[in-house]
Amino acid sequence: MSRPVPVLTASGLVKAHGRTTALRGASIELGAGEILAVTGPSGSGKSTLLHCLAGIVRPDDGSVTYDGRRLEDLPEKRLSELRRTEFGVVFQFGQLIPELTALDNVALPLLLAGTGRAGARERAGEWLERFGVRGQRDLRPGEMSGGQAQRAALARALVTGPRVVFADEPTGALDSLASEQVMTALVHTAREAGTAVLLITHDAQVAAYADREVQLRDGAVAQLGVTA
Repeated sequence: MSRPVPVLTASGLVKAHGRTTALRGASIELGAGEILAVTGPSGSGKSTLLHCLAGIVRPDDGSVTYDGRRLEDLPEKRLSELRRTEFGVVFQFGQLIPELTALDNVALPLLLAGTGRAGARERAGEWLERFGVRGQRDLRPGEMSGGQAQRAALARALVTGPRVVFADEPTGALDSLASEQVMTALVHTAREAGTAVLLITHDAQVAAYADREVQLRDGAVAQLGVTA
């Protein structure tokens, strides 16, 4: 089977936090519509890699290219725009805004992108339904279970129709059943939309949902493998 066309490529990434070097020449490629798992022990540089790929932090050396553009050459305003529209990001604890309902949390990226309130809320409701939590639309994050809140966070990450979703340990705070529900919903929706997913995980069962696996050790790519 031929590899998908690359949508995101990183070459020779180096990133240090103080005296600690998190990435040591890491290179990686994410294909359009591909689900790629990045695994490795704690401290191996997984989250730092995601932050560099998503344009959240700039590498000290090396480059990240998205759709033919080097992220390091883009101004912060353009990077912020990319994260609002073409990138979606999900963290371990979802990071939903606690004062907002699930519906308003999911509608927020659309409102920031200029969509009218009525249209944003309608689309947000549709995406909550896709992830099986439309019944929780009027609940705040603290009133939902961990699995429900994480599915709402996934809906928020995908509501703008991004080309790439970055998921950093999206099931790390969930039990096995909720983890399975979240991953099933993520994979099904990403496949349906043709969205590429970069999945950071320490869990082999979660990594098994991916098309391919990259393992990091001490900030460098140690192993490539096909999981599906």
